[in-house]
Amino acid sequence: MDLKEIIRRVGYFRNKANYSARALSLTIGKNSAYITKMEAGEFEPSMKIILDIIEACNITPEEFFYEDVSSYKIDKENLNILKTLPESKKVALKELLK
Repeated sequence: MDLKEIIRRVGYFRNKANYSARALSLTIGKNSAYITKMEAGEFEPSMKIILDIIEACNITPEEFFYEDVSSYKIDKENLNILKTLPESKKVALKELLK
């Protein structure tokens, strides 16, 4: 994932969490223009800042970095269901999906 995509996701999850750029900046302990400048590409955020943003937006790193953020929840739900199946049903499901 490149820097442009990371910054795009910051905006996506910020909006999803109903944060203005100013509010998120202040929540993570930065000056009020921090997120605006970061989203404008004025600088690269550190991994610590990305993790602070993830925490503030009440998501997991897995969700933030998931390949297709729009399908994360359903994929996660399906995986959790799959984990509960006995081995024989997992094999049957695998054959069905082929």
